Formats: sequence, C-alpha cells, structure tokens
Amino acid sequence: MNQPDAWPCEICFRPATIRVHDGCRQRIRETLTELPTLYRDLADALEPSRRGDNGRTGSGRAAPIPCNLETLDLRSRGGIEGVLATWAADLCDREQWELPQYGTVDAAVDGYADLLLQNLDVVCDEHPAVREFATELRQIAGQARRLTTGDRPPRRIPVACPCGTVLRVTLDTLGARCPGCDAQYGHAEVLRLPMAERSAA
Repeated sequence: MNQPDAWPCEICFRPATIRVHDGCRQRIRETLTELPTLYRDLADALEPSRRGDNGRTGSGRAAPIPCNLETLDLRSRGGIEGVLATWAADLCDREQWELPQYGTVDAAVDGYADLLLQNLDVVCDEHPAVREFATELRQIAGQARRLTTGDRPPRRIPVACPCGTVLRVTLDTLGARCPGCDAQYGHAEVLRLPMAERSAA
C-alpha cells in the first residue's frame, strides 16, 4: 500500500506524511515550555532601574517608574495568560472537557501551558487551526523574549511571489501562503523568492 507523502505540513508547508512535522511539533512544544519562564522573567522588566539615586531626579522630583506598558500588558490577564487560556478553552470545548479555572494569572499561565503541552499531539493531529495556534504562540513568545533581552524585532523582507504578490517574511519564517494565488512555500522556498522591487513593496 502506498503511503501518502504529498500533502503539506500544516505549519511549514513542506511535504509531509503527517499533519505537522516532528520538527514543527517540537518547536511548538519548546515555545509552550518557555512561555511560563518568559512570563516570570517579564516581572524583572517591570521593576524600576537601580541607579543608586533612590529613584529621584537631580531636581529632587520623584522620577517616573520606567514601567513598560507592553510588558505590563503581557503580564496582565489577557496577555500571555489570555493567549494560553483562549487555546486551552478551545481545546476543552472541542474535546468536551471541563476547562480548569485558576485564581491567579501566574497559576493560569502555568496551568494552561501544561494543559496544552500534555495534549499537543491532539492539537497537531486534529485541530483545524493548528497553524494559527503555532503562530500566536511564536509571536507572543518572541514579543516577550525581546522585552526581556532588549532585542529588536526581526527585520521583515519583502519578497515577490511569481503571481506578483509581495510577501513580507523574516529569516525565521517557517513558511508562507501567498494570498494572491494560494501558493504554499516552505521555509527554504520562501527565502529563495526574489526580493520585491521597492515600488511593489
């Protein structure tokens, strides 16, 4: 019996014999494992800097607390917790499970990340929006990582699909689907597309 081997992986669009490649599945697993740690690391970004001046300016006025609102959003209910909670609720609804409830944001981040980790194979094998799931996790983890390390967001490069549509990709883009002609590109293929002309970009 011939094994099907031509359909694309739901995440990277490379030919696959399963819905989500083992490598793509492992990257999602690593992101889910990392998110609770990133959530805790963001707490340090909320603390006032220690400059030895007791938080006061030279004029004697109290200096404003250098609290990054983006960091605060990710640490608040609806930030990292919101992304994890939404996908956990969606999974539980589809599987007709009872969604666990947590009293604090900290506990919810840990609990929902663990729930999704324990059922990652179900998500990868069955969920119709697994690519959106992987993309949202990757984006919020990247945002949190940049805030904790001070790195800049990856530069987006405009590349041209043969149909003329301009795609904006980064060096770590897993794959892309062209909205103009519905062509699917894996990581290597999308990076081999020619640079778009400035007027097209």
